[in-house]
Amino acid sequence: MAITDKIYVKNHRQLSSQLETNIPKGAFKGATLDMLFQGEGLEKLDDATRDRVLDFTQDFLDCGCDNNPYCGCPERKFLQYLLELRAQGLGPDAIVDVMTDDYMVYAYSGDVLSFLDNAVRTLEAAEGLARVDGADEAHDEIRRAKRDLAR
Repeated sequence: MAITDKIYVKNHRQLSSQLETNIPKGAFKGATLDMLFQGEGLEKLDDATRDRVLDFTQDFLDCGCDNNPYCGCPERKFLQYLLELRAQGLGPDAIVDVMTDDYMVYAYSGDVLSFLDNAVRTLEAAEGLARVDGADEAHDEIRRAKRDLAR
């Protein structure tokens, strides 16, 4: 199960109530993405909530793919966002706090830690492949990325 399956809308019941429709708790579920992408009913949200929802939409749902928002770009962009937060030195608890502040979404710290651990393991495998393949430049770049992620 991908980390994006474990990203949830904070106060999703309150949000559903304001929108006068049910939305799933998962931030990357189809009905949630539809509501965000189409923007239907967003005028019903209070200003602070609307601002965060629009930020989420602009930062993660903005791409030129024909299948948007079902092209995978929103999930990839969100994964990149999580990795950038980690690169800034934030731990799992702080990452959850920042994503909640930025976009009104949350995850459990253990799920974020598991995602980061899996990312390090993936980089270790890529580092080994680059070394075997003799791709010294790629090997060094992957090693730096792994070190930044693991600190």
